[in-house]
Order: sequence, then C-alpha cells, then structure tokens
Amino acid sequence: MGIDESLRSALGHLATSERLLVALDFDGVVAPIVTRAEEARPLPATADAVVRLTSLPRTWTAYVSGRALASLMAVASPDVRTLLIGSHGAEVRLGGEEHPVTLDPDQRDALEVLHRVFTDVSSQAFGTWVEEKPAGRVLHTRQADRKDAARAVESARKQLASRSDVFLKDGKEVLEGSVVHATKGEGLAFLRQVTEADAVFFAGDDVTDEDGFLALEAGDVGVKVGTGDTAASFRVGSPEDIAEIVALLAQLRSELPAQRTS
Repeated sequence: MGIDESLRSALGHLATSERLLVALDFDGVVAPIVTRAEEARPLPATADAVVRLTSLPRTWTAYVSGRALASLMAVASPDVRTLLIGSHGAEVRLGGEEHPVTLDPDQRDALEVLHRVFTDVSSQAFGTWVEEKPAGRVLHTRQADRKDAARAVESARKQLASRSDVFLKDGKEVLEGSVVHATKGEGLAFLRQVTEADAVFFAGDDVTDEDGFLALEAGDVGVKVGTGDTAASFRVGSPEDIAEIVALLAQLRSELPAQRTS
C-alpha cells in the first residue's frame, strides 16, 4: 500500500515538531505476525530507522505493546534509549530503568482466578494456550479451530462476567485479561507527559491499539496497519510500509537545520 501523498505531507509537517515522540506497537507493526510469539523479530529496516530517530535531538522513540515487558525486551532487543510500555501500560521502562507491576493482595487473588479460568478453558480447546504476564493472562487462539476458539473465548467471558476486578480485552485471535486497568492510550499519554512531546506519531494494527489512536491530539499522526475499523487518520497494508514510513520520518527530521546544528 505504501505512503500516499496525504500521509507523506502529514509526516513532513510532523517532522518539524520541536519535540517529537515516535511510538510503535510491536507485533504486526515493527515485526510481522508469526505463529510463535517468541520468534517475532523487528524488520531490520524499521529497527535501524528507530535507532536513527532515537539519536536525533529532541526526538524520542517508544514501543507500546501488549506484551509483558520481559517478552518485549527479549524479541525487540531495543536500544536502551527507546522507551518501553509493556502489558498495555501496566509496565514501563524509561532510560533503561524498569518499573515493574506491583499487585496488592486483592489483585493477586483476582489473578489466581483469571489464571484458573483461562487454563481450564484452554485445556478443553486444542490449539489454544495461555501466556502469563505479571498482571494478567492471555488466551491465544490463533492455532485453534475457529469454532473451538470462539467457544473457549465465550466460556472464559461467561465465567469472568461477574468479576469487576478482571479487565478483559479482545485482540487479534487473543483474549487478554488483566487485574490492572491499563490501556495503550494511557501509556501514550504517560509518554507524552514524560517526554513533553509537542507531537506524537503512533502506529498499531490491533483492536487494543484503538485506545492509542483515540488518545492522539491535533497535530499527531496515527497509522493503522491492515484492515478493520479504526480511529487512525491513515492506513497502510503491512509492517514493510511502516519501515518505509519510519525511515522517511528519520530522514525528514535529520534534514532540518535545527537538527543538523544541535
């Protein structure tokens, strides 16, 4: 799909921002979707462009992911200067310093219930599996029969319907449960605050990224990767398009007189 002229124009304007934050979801944006989550790796062109942006004055990069922070660091191998949001905002790494999730006794009890429900449901649906996160669990259904996957998700939702202390989110072939209410929109707002960014670029591909798009303000740029309804202003077809976009943004920003003399 590539970069059309309207997106190219928006990126040109964004590049002139005094303080710029470039935030990217990881899976399906920086890295192509793969069958096994631990095998995901960033496209080299995207990773290189992120490093170039990170090296520019008054420019910050971030990965904003639903992955647990440890998982994100393992697959992304990010520059220490790249800010990280894990578990949809429940975990943070700033300047190489990690801020882990701390659960109170009630949240730990809720996590035990969530774990039991998801593992019981998964044991009855071949091809599903449960990922553990510090503040939640993820029911993965990508490798399951579609009918079995739908029944598993419906069963989990029914069993947890009465729990006001468990927050469920639908994603691409996953059901995520957390005992900490956190969204990518809140994560982006936090990063905007700590960087004091004047403008934000955010790219995402999943349903959970819509919270991020909705958190964008006038002058920001949001890019949706793939199909589906979205609040993003622009859409591209693949992670390869994101590589092209981030490389162009790095080039445009590096050519500014203020950047060359800083």
